[in-house]
Amino acid sequence: MICLPYPKRLYGLLLPALLAACSPMPPAPTITYPSPQPDSVALPFMPGIVCSDSLDFNAAFAPDLQSFYFTRRIGKWNLLVSHYHDGKWNQPVPAPFADSNYAEADAVFAPDGAVYFISNRPRQAGDSLQNYDIWRRRPLADGKWSEPENVQAVNSDSTEYYISFAGNGNMYFASFRAGGIGEGDIYVSKLVNGAYTTPENLGPAINSPFTEHDPAVSANEEYLVFTGAERKDGFGEADLYGSKRTKGAGWRQAANLGKRVNTPTYEYCSYFSPDRLFFFYSSEYQVKWIKASVLLRDIDRLCPEEVHPNDGR
Repeated sequence: MICLPYPKRLYGLLLPALLAACSPMPPAPTITYPSPQPDSVALPFMPGIVCSDSLDFNAAFAPDLQSFYFTRRIGKWNLLVSHYHDGKWNQPVPAPFADSNYAEADAVFAPDGAVYFISNRPRQAGDSLQNYDIWRRRPLADGKWSEPENVQAVNSDSTEYYISFAGNGNMYFASFRAGGIGEGDIYVSKLVNGAYTTPENLGPAINSPFTEHDPAVSANEEYLVFTGAERKDGFGEADLYGSKRTKGAGWRQAANLGKRVNTPTYEYCSYFSPDRLFFFYSSEYQVKWIKASVLLRDIDRLCPEEVHPNDGR
């Protein structure tokens, strides 16, 4: 007689769980990128769908990687989304969390799945400030979204906009608040115990006496790309600059990323794809993309680690 380690009646209960545990896991979602895909030369992203004859900017994939969000100016800024369905990316429709009563832009998803964006909606009834704040909505059941929530921990009496998240939830953004180095600076608010801390200015390695905005931080916070306007080494109205984290956790002096991405016009809205394969940015009324590894190699070359005479190397 075979001795069973559990009473027979438990096997009927345990068997479904054992079978489920042994079943293969469903494949992780991936992004189905359109063709042609760029290498070292930037290309417009999805012409006729994302890139149109209007002003198109901003880039963000949803957590399921099957939806691409961006902003289009149609009278005012409007948040749109293109869904990947039936083997193709489809024509954009209004984002399900957007409110057409206000100008809204720069959607991006936090690691917890909440969507953050900027909006000129009033903070409360009777609010007369005509500036942009960072707002948040959380996903609910059945595809619905929570009510818009003003992210008070990072907003000021001035304009805040363009958000980028590190993998640990730290939030990088631009602000025109008083007390900065220039007219507009880049800040970070760290996520500590589920709450955002007082924003910290990234300092003179990143910010200048002019205007910096639209940061994109890599998931591990090793790289940063942002827009710098009116700088003397610029190729146009505003260029993309890059920096790399130092061993001391600061930032190396930012460098202009050159003509590979910069033009005589305005470059902005930097974004790393969730799979780290591509880098997106906005330029010449279009959303553009380029292989991320190419850009990171440029940053490595342009932002070498400083070597001091007494450091033993």
